[in-house]
Amino acid sequence: MDLTRTLDKASVPNKTTVQKQERYFELSVPALVSGANAKGEEFEERTKISSISSQEASFWLKVKVTIGTRINLCLQIPKTLILESHLNLLISGEVVFVQTETDSRKKQLVIIRLDRSYKIQNTS
Repeated sequence: MDLTRTLDKASVPNKTTVQKQERYFELSVPALVSGANAKGEEFEERTKISSISSQEASFWLKVKVTIGTRINLCLQIPKTLILESHLNLLISGEVVFVQTETDSRKKQLVIIRLDRSYKIQNTS
């Protein structure tokens, strides 16, 4: 799949710019989220990742968090035909977007900008 796209710049006639486009994967992977809530208290909550890319991850939380908060994620990668055992992928990042749901569940959509470092744990 091509990770770039061509954009026409209307302000500069006959000029074309190539811009990198981030590839997001929509998937539902179980995750344990931990960090500090909006009151500064430590929390842990089980959820599922909604989408992930090399730079960002999004998920829904019941716990209220604020932009700028450091969040840790433990993604629970299931065993597959290629992957012989379950793995935990430990990643972290900073909250860059929060949107509260309007219905009665009152969850927040949270997007974090991922750090470059990660850790893989074999759970078997």
